[in-house]
Order: sequence, then structure tokens, then C-alpha cells
Amino acid sequence: MALKIKPLADRVLVEPMEAETTTASGIIIPDNAKEKPQKGKVIAIGSGKKDEPLTVKVGDTVLYGKYSGTELKLEGKDYLMMRESDILAIIPA
Repeated sequence: MALKIKPLADRVLVEPMEAETTTASGIIIPDNAKEKPQKGKVIAIGSGKKDEPLTVKVGDTVLYGKYSGTELKLEGKDYLMMRESDILAIIPA
């Protein structure tokens, strides 16, 4: 992916993963009842702060707070720009 955006300092650009469309038991969830996704893939990262290098890297799958970040639309896709401190965990592949 060649997005022409470079986050500053400790900011991270995340592409949210799609919300679940069915429950574990197979019930289809309508669009108006879907939860906001809280998992996504890191697309771009800033350079970090002077004494705090970033721990996430491009390609990581991360878990973040439900209302974290600022929503952006770039090249027709939805993204979230957030500080690294808004990321709760890195999910191993």
C-alpha cells in the first residue's frame, strides 16, 4: 500500500478491520446494531518522541479503545489516526 501520508511524532495510522457480521451461534447482525471495530492493522507510523521510540510497526494487528483516534477517509478508505498510547495491545499473528 502506498499511501502518501506520514504521521508525526507518536501518532499511528490504523486501518480498522471489518465489524463482525454474525455471532458465534450464527445469528446475522444488522448494520445498525454492529459494534465499532476495536481491532485494526497499522498502516503508517510516526518517528516517535525524543525519549520514547514507538513499539508498534507497520503491519502489526492492534487492539485499541472503542472511541480512540480521529476518523479519516483517504483514497476512499476509512482510517483512524491515533496516538500510540491509545493502542491497548499488539495481537500476535
